[in-house]
Amino acid sequence: MKTVLFCQNAYAFGILEPIMRVLNENNYEYLWFVKESLDVKFPFKSEPFTSDMNEVKAFNSDAIFVPGNEVPHYLRGVKTQVFHGLAGEKKGHFRIRHYFDLYLTQGPYFTNRFNELKAKFKNFNVVETGWPKLDIYAKEIHKYDDDKKTLLEKYGCKNIVLFAPTFSPSLTSAQFLIGEFRKLALQKTHLILVKFHDLMAADLINEYKKLARENKNVIFEEERNIVKFLFMADIMVSDTSSVVYEFLLLNKPVITYKCNSKNILWDDSKSYSNLVEKVNDNLEVDSFSDKRTQIRNDYHSYNDGNSALRMVEAVEEYISENGVPEKRKLSFLRRRKINKIFGKFE
Repeated sequence: MKTVLFCQNAYAFGILEPIMRVLNENNYEYLWFVKESLDVKFPFKSEPFTSDMNEVKAFNSDAIFVPGNEVPHYLRGVKTQVFHGLAGEKKGHFRIRHYFDLYLTQGPYFTNRFNELKAKFKNFNVVETGWPKLDIYAKEIHKYDDDKKTLLEKYGCKNIVLFAPTFSPSLTSAQFLIGEFRKLALQKTHLILVKFHDLMAADLINEYKKLARENKNVIFEEERNIVKFLFMADIMVSDTSSVVYEFLLLNKPVITYKCNSKNILWDDSKSYSNLVEKVNDNLEVDSFSDKRTQIRNDYHSYNDGNSALRMVEAVEEYISENGVPEKRKLSFLRRRKINKIFGKFE
């Protein structure tokens, strides 16, 4: 099976890496497509990759794994949506754009919604597999224990608070919480790690870097791998970000500000205040512990580390039953949009 790992954003690297490992184990040929602007950030330079759509088309793939919203309709292969997060409340998560033959869902909450859409549109399949980015939860949960111990000893702190907001201008809490983090930084028992999305506004990045320069116990993290910080943190502060669910699945407390989820099972505040009190209360009491079980059952109940394997097997089964699509049928407007983004190769 010849496979394309399709990357339009840097977050796709960590999502697709477990799939690459499964493809390697099965001796399948694969090619990374990496948008040209991401070339400098691509972490697997020894692997086959290209930014040239001509090369992708000539590769003549059987399957294409996509953590983003678009994929060229004219490429050969089962166009497979593997998703870039667990935040189903975000605008567009359940929007059917008709680019995909197969949706591989993370858990029952997503599967049920996409099966309803499948019944309506009748032009794609849905298989629940779990999410490959979380395979590491089963295999390497203690990987950064020593790093955490070293950090806490170095800064003389007792716990780690991770701030990981969304970048979306209409949803992010970053500009409203800078004062609250200044207050939290005065409590020297807390080591504050700030981890921003690649697309966060430059002025906010600069503001929090300034906060880190002014406070020894605040670190602005430049390292790309957020999983490392999820593992090390004792509590996370966020807003309407899919990383909230990734952290909850580690069975640790979360504080959000003005999260727009319809099913909030953690500590959410509707005003940008009381961060110090909320952090201390959640670390001491953790009153939302029982509710996190519901999140795990609905959003991602797989803890065997084999979601990437299930994804590859689901595509194999699709091909066995339906063959390999030469291209995807789209409306004129959708084709025009894809041609504008990726170039016209029809």
